[in-house]
Order: sequence, then C-alpha cells, then structure tokens
Amino acid sequence: MKYDTMQCEIIYRKQPAPGIHDWIVDAEDFARAAKPGQFVHVLVPGKTLRRPISICDIDAENGTLRLVFQERGEGTAMLGQKRLGDFVDLLAPLGNGFELGDTSRRALFVGGGIGVPPLLAAARPFGQNATVILGFRNQESVILARDFALAGCRVFIATDDGSMGFHGTVADCARQYAAKTDVLFACGPKPMLKALGALAEEQNIPAQFSLEERMACGVGACLGCACKILRDGKEIYAHVCKDGPVFDSRSIVWEE
Repeated sequence: MKYDTMQCEIIYRKQPAPGIHDWIVDAEDFARAAKPGQFVHVLVPGKTLRRPISICDIDAENGTLRLVFQERGEGTAMLGQKRLGDFVDLLAPLGNGFELGDTSRRALFVGGGIGVPPLLAAARPFGQNATVILGFRNQESVILARDFALAGCRVFIATDDGSMGFHGTVADCARQYAAKTDVLFACGPKPMLKALGALAEEQNIPAQFSLEERMACGVGACLGCACKILRDGKEIYAHVCKDGPVFDSRSIVWEE
C-alpha cells in the first residue's frame, strides 16, 4: 500500500450539525490516488497519535478531498477549531476501500450516524441506481442527505425518535428495499452492521461493510484496531486500518 504525508489547506469548512465538522482540503496528489471507503490520518499538534477520518468525497479533477468528522474527544475537538486557510498534516490515502464493481446494479447504501460520510463517494457513481438509507438519533443530527440526493440517489432517512422519516432502525428500514437490491454497502455501529449482515445473508445479497474501530498507527504496525474475520475457514485477527476498513460481510465474525 502506497501512502504519504502532505500539508493540506482547508479551503472550505462548516458545521452541519452539533459537534460535526465538514471540510474540503486541497490535496491534489491524495485526491488522484484515493478510493471510496479509504481514510486519512490527521496529525493533531501536541498529540502523539493521529486521528483517523474517513474520506467522504473525492474530486480528482479539482484535487480535493472532503472530510466529515465528529468531535469524540480532545483531539478531534482541537481539529474542530481549525479555521479556513489553516493547514493540516495528512497521512493518506489509507486502508482498503469499497469495490464498487458494476455501477449499473441496484445498490443499497446504509449508513448510521458518523458512518454516513464514507458512503457518499461510493454512492455517487451509482447515481439513480442507488437507494440510500441514512440513520440518525433525531432530525437535528441529519447530515449529507442533500448531497446524496444531488448525486442522483434515492434517499430515505430513519431516526431513532421518529422526528424525521422512518421511525426505527436503518436495518428495519433497509428490509423494505432488500428484495430489489443487487449489492449492499454499509458503514456504522457494529449492532447495525450485524443486523444488516443477517439481512444480506437471508436475502443472498453480496455486501461490503466498513468497520469503525479505534486506531493508533493507522498502517497495521500495532494491534489497536484488531477485528476477528474468517479466512480460508479459519478465524483470524485482521487490522481494520490495513486489511479494511471495508470487509466482505460474510467474512466478519460478530462477537457477542
């Protein structure tokens, strides 16, 4: 895997929801090399460990990456204080992303919370062939729905409290569209992915899931993001950062 570091200027920033930050960074070399589902590792001044942020969108023509992240601790809160025109040190592109295959297939994209951003770049090539289900706690937490719609996708919202769209889980909402789905892509919390994995197996739908794990090195040198998968009929530990974050759903071992 080829990756590098680069100082990248923040050329766009906004806060679409409380604690959520939306950046576009000038990163020409990375934009040409990046694939949907990969991530960047961001250096936080004064901190030993970088912070992983999924690549939300890729504009290879204009040489930019879009990064949407949530404040989850001191490091990401410090990143959230960055201003327009500031530079950030990125290690990228990292990980193995989605294998999109034939984009004329009927694709179902399911995202939960901060698992929504990694799906935008993957859904864009499918356009009107993509059905997108986005799950959030409530209406105030909804992000990126308009971006998926502008990409030509059919978009449905599910909220835990019923304040917008479907009242319930994204997995329950996804069941309504499974019969007309050729391939499934998802990212979000493990319970959500586990439920979608069962649905994909039941409906015999090939599925790729992007796992969310805490990362340290980001390049497979430590064991901080180990997850259990099946390979050649045996359970082994893989690195989410290096072997993933995207895995075939059938290979993931769902531990209780």
